[in-house]
Amino acid sequence: MQAPRSNPAMLSPFHLAFPVHDLAQARGFYGQTLGCPEGRSSDEWIDFNFYGHQIVAHLAPSETGAAQRNAVDGHGVPVRHFGIVLPMADWEDLAQRLRAAGTEFVIEPYIRFKGEPGEQATMFFLDPSGNAIEIKAFTDISRLFAK
Repeated sequence: MQAPRSNPAMLSPFHLAFPVHDLAQARGFYGQTLGCPEGRSSDEWIDFNFYGHQIVAHLAPSETGAAQRNAVDGHGVPVRHFGIVLPMADWEDLAQRLRAAGTEFVIEPYIRFKGEPGEQATMFFLDPSGNAIEIKAFTDISRLFAK
């Protein structure tokens, strides 16, 4: 059985829950540094609007930590990560904003797979709890799944 094919013009929002060691730090990072509007919250979790998707930071200090890394295009890519694919101009703006905020990158913003079907801009960084985030961009979004 094949997975259903979604229509990119009508993508459904995804939901992702992840552990953090400190909700105030998560609120500052996701809300202020990344600019994600906050939704509902409690003393144990916070919803954020991550580019139209629902991500939830759950207070679970014992669940946080560094992810294993695999080699991709000469870099150690954190295996456990999440992110978003942005238009190139938005990716460039976010990279500039993160640099201005003093973000330490796991993988500095660069163009990966140059000249290949999967050519993309990418950057990796960690939130304050060590969760890895990848932000990508394609000059031509129709190449997202190109082989």
